[in-house]
Amino acid sequence: MSTNMLSSRRQFLQTAAGGLGGLALTSMLNGECLAQPHHAPKAKRVIQIFCPGGMSQVDTFDYKPELERRNGTPFDPEGTLQFFASKPGNCRGSHWKFRQHGQSGLWMSDLFPRLATCIDDMAFIYSMHSKTALHGPACFMMNTGYTLPGFPSMGSWVTYGLGSEAEDLPAFVVLPDPRGLPPGGVINWGSGFLPAQFQATTLDTSNVRQPIADLFPPEEFAEATTEADRAGLEFLAELNGLHQETRSQNSELEARIKAYEMAARLQLSAPELTDLSKESTATKQLYNVDHAEIGPFGRQCLLARRLVQRGVRFVQIYCGAENTTAKKIRPNWDSHEDLTRDHGYWGTVLDNGAAALLTDLKRQGMLDDTLVICTTEFGRQPGAQGGEGKGRDHNAGAFTAWLAGGGIKGGFGYGATDELGFKAVEHPTYCYDLHATALHLLGIDHTRLTYYHNGIERRLTDVHGHLIEEIVA
Repeated sequence: MSTNMLSSRRQFLQTAAGGLGGLALTSMLNGECLAQPHHAPKAKRVIQIFCPGGMSQVDTFDYKPELERRNGTPFDPEGTLQFFASKPGNCRGSHWKFRQHGQSGLWMSDLFPRLATCIDDMAFIYSMHSKTALHGPACFMMNTGYTLPGFPSMGSWVTYGLGSEAEDLPAFVVLPDPRGLPPGGVINWGSGFLPAQFQATTLDTSNVRQPIADLFPPEEFAEATTEADRAGLEFLAELNGLHQETRSQNSELEARIKAYEMAARLQLSAPELTDLSKESTATKQLYNVDHAEIGPFGRQCLLARRLVQRGVRFVQIYCGAENTTAKKIRPNWDSHEDLTRDHGYWGTVLDNGAAALLTDLKRQGMLDDTLVICTTEFGRQPGAQGGEGKGRDHNAGAFTAWLAGGGIKGGFGYGATDELGFKAVEHPTYCYDLHATALHLLGIDHTRLTYYHNGIERRLTDVHGHLIEEIVA
């Protein structure tokens, strides 16, 4: 790219883009300092755990003694309600006993014995709800603020606004579940209409030798070494620059060139990142990385800590994959037939990894400025589903999300559902409010982080969203 053209683009972005995004893109183009936040941030980075399938709030975090008292009685005596895929069955209390924990005395079910020890570092939003009970659209909504595909994910917005602290790692990394992609696939972490360079890089945690697809040449290409590639890479960079001069507005081309440049750096940084041999035995035992069932997610959580420790701005971890029918278990939290079986499995997985992550971040002195978010796309019904009444149907009207670290008030609960956990009634909260609060903790005013697209100043929170001040320390 010519000097004059680059200079003109810098000037345009700084004067016309009107915000953090323009500054961030400029800094990524010329390697200058990161954008300045709108206000002093409490968090520098985000780790988001996403549990696709629909985690049951009444079996995990939202204690409903009235549901226990009505257990076995008709949920809808009048017969007027229709759940997502079934008629309401009898009321079904939690499949696990709830207990109070920590100094805060907040309730958590016995599904999460390890996570319960971290409860005083966690804030719970009990009144989350969604606009849809369909897995794909609900995942899109939680990730992007829209039920339709094609909009930028929260990770893309954050990196568009703040850039990266890492020079040899991507700013936004996603660790999918080893079983596969979530409902909706890679669109969940796409950049939408933002420049393509702000989409996530996926990391395959199950493949130590090739954590990023095609990052390294096949083993039979022994002559393809870093030293041998250097001259070719320099020549390729020159050709790319000449090609880009007449295509300066093509963000996908620019992103592709930057991706190849990043790939060259990742050939050195990725193996070090995924090599856990230098982690202490105690740390690996904390995450149970060698355990056949809970180890893969534990490894994801440990890699997330290593990523943010090396300057990655936003890491998203998936605890569960695409929704399909059960074999031994369902591959995510969707528990229509047998909630004890499916939630029992995934609860142990999440409990191990999430508790280890919070404990490790705190031990490393990183929890104070690392925001950890755990959510699902919707909740489940308080009434039983299935012939044996062992499952629960989808419920867009109520679910729970929790946050920790990064300026969050620990040991705190916000909002409430009704006495049966059927519907959010106190401070009903959409993803917009969760997103606005996360951006605030990162130093960003969600109403000012915008991108002009098709005649509209778009933002992560659309025209909605407010800061949940009550959960901010």
